[in-house]
Amino acid sequence: MVFGILSAAIQVGFAALLGFLAGGPIGLLIGAVVGLVIGAVFGWSVASAGVYASDARGIFLFVVDHTWSLLNTVVGAIYLTVHLIFGHSLDRPTSLNSGRVSVVEGVSPRYATTIGTVCAGSSSGIQRHEDVHIFQGRLLGPLYIPLVLANYVLFTIAPVWLLYHDHTNAPINRFTRYFEIGVYPHVWNEAIAYRIQGTPPR
Repeated sequence: MVFGILSAAIQVGFAALLGFLAGGPIGLLIGAVVGLVIGAVFGWSVASAGVYASDARGIFLFVVDHTWSLLNTVVGAIYLTVHLIFGHSLDRPTSLNSGRVSVVEGVSPRYATTIGTVCAGSSSGIQRHEDVHIFQGRLLGPLYIPLVLANYVLFTIAPVWLLYHDHTNAPINRFTRYFEIGVYPHVWNEAIAYRIQGTPPR
């Protein structure tokens, strides 16, 4: 319960600060309201699923997620809120003491998606891969999302990955495969995660 309340309060403060910097007192008010909504959803999820253990590791992960990696946590909270609006449900057994909020349903039945500490649509067979993304976010903090987005843009408009792509086993023979088989598995965060667990799509 304490972790959930603290998480919500931190996110309200962060959103209010961003709002104030962007739009003064009115921006502060709008930011605080938005932060309250997403912070309350995320805080409730953290508390009800027991995401952070009360041991040294759990406290450490909570501190990292709400300081250095706060941007990732906030974006993940927005992502979680959207999932719950669409009626998706928390995977409480998988979330318990894991340091991540797991959602049963994913965005796509073919892929799990992790943003911040929120992992949707995963399974035991690919959870290690998704946990790599959570670690990457915690390690790189506010740099993580911009670096991932920059790599997607770069590899979309300048496909240097074609030089080392496995054209025999994973041919790029239609437009959708350019992104699904080409860009996606070659961006740095996915390439690292696939080396640790999983097989890139073919």
